[in-house]
Amino acid sequence: MAATQRAPFIVIEGLDRSGKTTQTSNLLVRLQKDGKDVQLIKFPDRTTPIGQMIDSYLRSASELDDRAIHLLFSANRWELASTIEKLLNSGTTVICDRYAFSGIAFSASKVDASGHRLLSYEWCKSPDIGLPKPDIVLFLDITPEKARERGGYGEERYEKEEMQRRVRTNFEGIRKEMMELESKSQDHTLVWEVIDAGRSLEEVEQDIWSHIEPLYRSQCPSLGRLWK
Repeated sequence: MAATQRAPFIVIEGLDRSGKTTQTSNLLVRLQKDGKDVQLIKFPDRTTPIGQMIDSYLRSASELDDRAIHLLFSANRWELASTIEKLLNSGTTVICDRYAFSGIAFSASKVDASGHRLLSYEWCKSPDIGLPKPDIVLFLDITPEKARERGGYGEERYEKEEMQRRVRTNFEGIRKEMMELESKSQDHTLVWEVIDAGRSLEEVEQDIWSHIEPLYRSQCPSLGRLWK
């Protein structure tokens, strides 16, 4: 398949309760109405055997070593890596609700009782090296205080304000690192946009669309690999 026929790979990231699920669903519908072939993938994919173990952990129904659960999250992404690549090369746009960046941001935010980080950033990143690289990452940014005002906050393991603050800081560190790496990249460049998710649903949706629409005005280059 010629590289010029590849479809865009879109990732939407953000803190818990930032509106990712709503916005990814709305984007899916909008692209479908525009006549685009598009598929939405949510990570973790809780339907697979690995995903079911992750789901149990996130609902605090089971306990796992911090390294083990991080590797399960990564394995869950690798389960679908070849599917994502095939879809893109066949002309189907892929939207991911969370991706490898969430895996790093959340795992590297875990601390012990003394506040010391349990897992290093580099260790958290290493299992995902080589995954398909998105064309664009849209990070839905919201303060933990604002997120707490939204329904359902705190239902899952990571939805704690202190944890979310550390996650937010880690996302910013990832963004800066990615932008520095992309400035030196020889393959296609990943774009990372920060979206203010504290606004109305309509305002956020329009902001997202302003970044997505230009992807279809030019041909996509060959698919790159994360951190390679």
